[in-house]
Amino acid sequence: MLDREHSWNWLSVALCILLALKPSGCKDLSGSRPNILLLMADDLGIGDIGCYGNNTIRTPNIDRLAEDGVKLTQHIAAAPVCTPSRAAFLTGRYPLRSGMVSSGGNRVLQWAAVSGGLPKSETTFAKILKDEDYTTGLIGKWHLGLNCESSSDHCHHPLNHGFDHFYGMPFSMMGDCLYWDISEKRAGLERKFNFCAQILALAILTLATGKLTGLVSVPWMPVVWSAVVAVLLCTISHFTGTLIVHADCFLMRNHAITEQPMLFQRTTSLILKEAASFIKRNKHGPFLLFVSFLHVHVPLITTEESLGKSLHGLYGDNVEDMDWMVGQILDTLNEEGLTNSTLVYFTSDHGGSLESQLGNHQYGGWNGLYKGGKGMGGWEGGIRVPGIFRWPGVLPAGRVIDEPTSLMDVFPTVVQLGGGQVPQDRVTDGWDLTPLLLGATIHSGHEFLMHYCEGFLHAVRWHQRSTGTIWKVHFVTPKFHPEGAGACYGRGVCPCSGAGVVHHDPPVLFNLSWDPSEAHPLTPATEPLFYQVVERVAQAVEEHQRTLTPSSLQLDALNNIWRPWLQPCCDVFPLCWCDREDHQQ
Repeated sequence: MLDREHSWNWLSVALCILLALKPSGCKDLSGSRPNILLLMADDLGIGDIGCYGNNTIRTPNIDRLAEDGVKLTQHIAAAPVCTPSRAAFLTGRYPLRSGMVSSGGNRVLQWAAVSGGLPKSETTFAKILKDEDYTTGLIGKWHLGLNCESSSDHCHHPLNHGFDHFYGMPFSMMGDCLYWDISEKRAGLERKFNFCAQILALAILTLATGKLTGLVSVPWMPVVWSAVVAVLLCTISHFTGTLIVHADCFLMRNHAITEQPMLFQRTTSLILKEAASFIKRNKHGPFLLFVSFLHVHVPLITTEESLGKSLHGLYGDNVEDMDWMVGQILDTLNEEGLTNSTLVYFTSDHGGSLESQLGNHQYGGWNGLYKGGKGMGGWEGGIRVPGIFRWPGVLPAGRVIDEPTSLMDVFPTVVQLGGGQVPQDRVTDGWDLTPLLLGATIHSGHEFLMHYCEGFLHAVRWHQRSTGTIWKVHFVTPKFHPEGAGACYGRGVCPCSGAGVVHHDPPVLFNLSWDPSEAHPLTPATEPLFYQVVERVAQAVEEHQRTLTPSSLQLDALNNIWRPWLQPCCDVFPLCWCDREDHQQ
């Protein structure tokens, strides 16, 4: 990594050259360490906000960030679903390196009470900046694990990964938190329990009938116990929804549970109050605040003031509600006189969910002209996300950058700006974006970007700098359902492997420079450079794979099953109910 390290001296020299060539009102960064405010939406499509082309959903506050700062048009998530994407964001490394993937279909952490999570050996930007005397805070969604061996060891907790303060959901917002028809696991578990109960009931009826008619000779005890188990399964099925709400949908402040289950009518106001309080407490800085919104994931918790206001139903209302939240947080910065001393960044963890649909109603995001969506590791719609940086007086206002960049780039960027050093004892995959944002360089550090789906490499992006062309090579693509639909309707997300994907030999090639929608695959007959591009990408894949080392897969079955002894509970399990927010407020 030494060759990729941008020292503070280099940055100062580059900036001086830039200022000498083009006066822009930007100031010298020498000795200047900004406050850092990172804003991340959940499941937001790149086509859902105005500055990326939407003219029917109102997002004035996010749009203003882009007007006053730098907008990235080819900003790429390292994974198309929550847990691995967020792990890559915090560590600057492909999630495969930290083991934050699965090989068996568990795309994200499934429960709050699982043993998997972001390993303690991983270094987050929060940990480095904390060592550089930043006060660090995370407000909102975590979804990177909680406990390892007991319900209170907090081995994966944000406070164990460099954050001084945490307030929010250690798990994730989901439809099951409100008994929605769009269900992540409740409906599936209910079907399984009911099926097992029906099989047992049929077996009981058969045995009892045989016993009473004398056709079979079995003791009554197995019949009685089978009946007990069947009743137990029916009972569990009936209360599955309630159990999930209490097990996963709760709020924590640091290590203490403050609300279990959550009272969603006040969640937004609690998040905003916590963000404002953190900023005001630490206004003398420097601070790092990561606001990880619960918006715009189903069940689309929206304040009453925003309901019915958009042209796109509840989803549009929720996007506009989040934009209002962004405005409130930015207003707090301004009121405290911190606007000019704070670097603000806005993004989404991955693309919008196309499959979040009921009848004619769409409850997931729109990914603009890009193909695919959440869960699709190769298609642009699953991984191309908003990327906006604002630092008044430092970053040029209104600048638009079309270079390939990654959420993993935030790690080295904020570490360098905060005066820290990128770790040299491991491979990192992000590049410091500061020279690119300032205009001191015209290219990002990424020649190649690998696009994974779980642990499977689905596609690779190559920026051929000699020609300026951006190629995309697909090795694996999901089978859409129904065929040609553009998504995998009828299931939560498209699969990464197995019968639900197609392996391409030769690979499918696109020229993203003139076909960003990936609508016109190239062939050897239509593209003279076809084999040259595929061969060069294959070489890059080999080079990349040589940098990978085995790691324990945190999302595989053994680490990703519910364990009652790991269940966070503010009372005696399973009586997990409390409301300590009034006292905290």
